[in-house]
Formats: sequence, C-alpha cells, structure tokens
Amino acid sequence: MLEFRTVCISDVHLGTRSCKAEYLLDFLRHVQCERLYLVGDILDLWRLRKGGWYWSDLHQAVAQRFFNMARSGTEVIYIPGNHDELLRGYLGTEFNGIQLRERCVHEAVNGRRLLVLHGDEYDTVITAGGLLSVLGCFTYDTLVEINRWVNLYRARRGLPYWSLAGFLKSRVKNAQRYIADYEEALLHNVSRRGYDGVICGHIHHPALREDRAGFYGNCGDWVENCTALVEDVQGRWRLIHWVTESARLLEVKEKADLALAG
Repeated sequence: MLEFRTVCISDVHLGTRSCKAEYLLDFLRHVQCERLYLVGDILDLWRLRKGGWYWSDLHQAVAQRFFNMARSGTEVIYIPGNHDELLRGYLGTEFNGIQLRERCVHEAVNGRRLLVLHGDEYDTVITAGGLLSVLGCFTYDTLVEINRWVNLYRARRGLPYWSLAGFLKSRVKNAQRYIADYEEALLHNVSRRGYDGVICGHIHHPALREDRAGFYGNCGDWVENCTALVEDVQGRWRLIHWVTESARLLEVKEKADLALAG
C-alpha cells in the first residue's frame, strides 16, 4: 500500500465511456491517505443531461471506493467543477462521509497555504469557444472518443497507452498559450488573496511546479492522463502518472517494506 498525507484527483468524468475507471480503481486500491481531495468533474452530469450516460460496474466500484475510504477514516472533500456543478447546490453538506465544499485551504507540512478549487472560473476559453478554439475543428469529446479507439487498437498490439489530446496540446501553439494563461491567472489571483499557491484541475493538463510565482499543482485527469497529485508525510509533492509509473512505485514500496521487516 502506498501511503500519503494527501491525494488530489480531478476530472474523472464518471458516467462517460472516456473515463479510465479501471486505472483509477487500481490506483485507489493501492493508496492510503489522511485526506483525499476530489477536485471537480468527478461525475459528468453534463452527460446525464445531454444523453449518453454510461455507468459500468467499474464506475460503481470507483464511487464505492470513495465511500469506503471516507468510512475508513480518510477525510474526503469533494469540490464540484463545471461538469458536476449541480452538486454546488449542496455545498456545506456531507454525503456518506464525503464533504461537499466550494473550495478549501490546504495547509501543507511546511505551513504553506494552498487554495484548492476546480478552476473553471478562471478558464477564459469557456467564454471564447472552449477547447474547440484551442484544438481546431474537433470538439474535445470527439478527440477523446478518437483517443479511446486508438488506444483499444494499441492495447491489442501490445503498445502502451497514448494521449491524442495531450499530444495535440503539447504541439499546438494556441493550446500552449491557453494553458500558460490559465496557470498565470490562477497564480496571480491566489497570490493576491494571500495564499502560497493553488491546487486545481479542469484543463486536463497535469502539472507541478514551484517558483517565485508560487506553488502550482494541476491534478490532471482520468480521461487522458491518469494522474494524481500527492503529498507525502514529509511534505514532498509529486505528480504520479499511474499507467506508466504504477509498477515501479509498487516495486519500490515492496522492497522498502521487506527491508524494514529485516
């Protein structure tokens, strides 16, 4: 079991076929933490409203795992995003041990105060055409669906997982500018309000950095990247890419446990 002080995940999009529920369930079964932040878009209620809602046994197992963690003593805080904004009508309440908050302040081991929020209110692209304006003629949903079929083919060929949307984001200049502007807007705002940094999601672009502008952590997603932001008990932060790192992380943990056992 991988042990952390804090685990942050976002943009799971349960209720869609694009959700990588099998990877997330595997991750959740291998981690133990004091606090779990669900940083928005965990449920995709847009899909429920528009049609095409998809809820498999794996999706149910992920949801149940959240509840089980809360019952086992993990503090689970759910901060709704724009795809599950209906839950913002229940802020301040608790459901089966899971707290619903608009945002919250995380105090790191070293005393830094980090604002935790989904981040959709800082996404200027929402009012200027969304990701359609960033990635061209394809809608984001179309890209994700193409990505799903590409990776089904790659899996049959024994090839590793690959993110089409991530590939495009890293190469399209407008997308790079959009991501940079989003990060800058968040850091500027939280710094002005007296915080030392921010933990967010929303743009499906995992990132972790700390510089003079402050601490910026983006949890990424479980549609393209399968990432989580974690803080260990010493206060060190890292970004985990579960698909590519899980085997190595679990092997290192097993060796450490064996060494401690003598």
